[in-house]
Amino acid sequence: MGRWMSGLRNILTLNYGQKIFFLATIPLLLAAVAISAIVANQSRETAEREIALLERQLIEAKKAELQNYLSITRTAFVNIYGRALPDDEEAKLLVTQLLSAMLYGQDGYFFVYDYDGNNLVSPRQTDLITKNWIGLTDPNGVPIVDELIRIAKSGSGYHSYDWTKPSTGESARMVAFVIGLQDWRWVVGTGIFIDEVLDTVAAARAEVEARIQRTFIYIGGITLAALFLVFLSGQFINIRERRLADAKLKELTQRIIDTQEEERGRVARELHDSISQILVGVRYALELARKRLLAGDERAGEHLERGIDHLNGAIQEVRRISRDLRPGILDDLGLGPALKGLIAEFANRTGIETEFETVVFSNRLEADAKIALYRIAQEALTNIERHADATAVSLKVYGHSSGATMRIADNGRGIERQSKDKQADSGLGLRNMQERMEQLNGTLLVLSTRQGTVIEARVPLSRMLPPQGTARATA
Repeated sequence: MGRWMSGLRNILTLNYGQKIFFLATIPLLLAAVAISAIVANQSRETAEREIALLERQLIEAKKAELQNYLSITRTAFVNIYGRALPDDEEAKLLVTQLLSAMLYGQDGYFFVYDYDGNNLVSPRQTDLITKNWIGLTDPNGVPIVDELIRIAKSGSGYHSYDWTKPSTGESARMVAFVIGLQDWRWVVGTGIFIDEVLDTVAAARAEVEARIQRTFIYIGGITLAALFLVFLSGQFINIRERRLADAKLKELTQRIIDTQEEERGRVARELHDSISQILVGVRYALELARKRLLAGDERAGEHLERGIDHLNGAIQEVRRISRDLRPGILDDLGLGPALKGLIAEFANRTGIETEFETVVFSNRLEADAKIALYRIAQEALTNIERHADATAVSLKVYGHSSGATMRIADNGRGIERQSKDKQADSGLGLRNMQERMEQLNGTLLVLSTRQGTVIEARVPLSRMLPPQGTARATA
């Protein structure tokens, strides 16, 4: 069990290309094994039917041959038998001599038993003559003489058993055909060895097994070739994915660097253009006030008041820059008030008509989710200000049973028309929005037409915190 769990952990920790290879090869191997088993089973069944049919046909041919032999032999002694009485010993001797002389092939001969089991004719095995063989069986326990007598008493018929082959002295399968001479109470018959038939059948079975093995080899070769192609495809996909991943990583790294530099440049410009100038004015006012104080001029207080006003302006400017970097209201009051302040500032700055609507959340958003939605709203409003040429913007944020949704809509010219503008860089902003939502396992839907654009960010329920007691929760 421990080894199995260890193997499972190793499979789960495979890289992307190895997982693709295993996912492709396991079904292929299972299919190859199933096909091989089905083909082998069906081949064996078909071959067995054909072999059984061949065996029956060969044995039937042998049986027909036996009937012909016995029919010819009966013609030879039928006149003697027909004219003789049941106790005509001279006629019986003449028939036994006639049958003893009728040999054919290497192993063919005729045999005679009386109904008591005594052997009367056996030209190729003379040691059997004049002896009683009732109860004789072959090595497999099949009765021989008793069954031959039973068949002869009923008229005629076939019997199969193992018997010593005269030409080799070894036991082989024989098919015998016997008739009964009821007046003389004789069993007259002949047999033919079918070891050649059995050898033919065994050779056919061996050929079938050889074909099945060749089929397995072919299927195995095809499977190995397919696995090799899958391996090469997996390697190609793996290399390609790595290259794409490296390219995306480089692009992302460059984008982060560019964003950092852009943010640093913006903060530097803010500090230089506003804070620095305000502080220069404060220093100038304080120096002038000091000179007037040393000179005893009563107007020194005016310059002190002016310096204090400049310091207040610097403080407000610092707060504005800090709010742009990380709005404190987002942590203190929640997402709703932060978005309300953001869109209000947007309306004051741009003069665009705005509409803001929020529904109190039944659960609190996680900090990461609040920051992501706030940055998406910032990015969307920035794109609208720069590229959309909109006259109205609406922002709605609300919670529901599946999580939280923020919807931003404008009546501008749409993203497709914006992309035709060489100065438009909204594509980077949309990618940033998408990546923020992917980090939260959320979704970002963008619908853009000539009548405007709708951006909808959906945060899953897993990013919502449970209510804290009965206190009213905010976003």
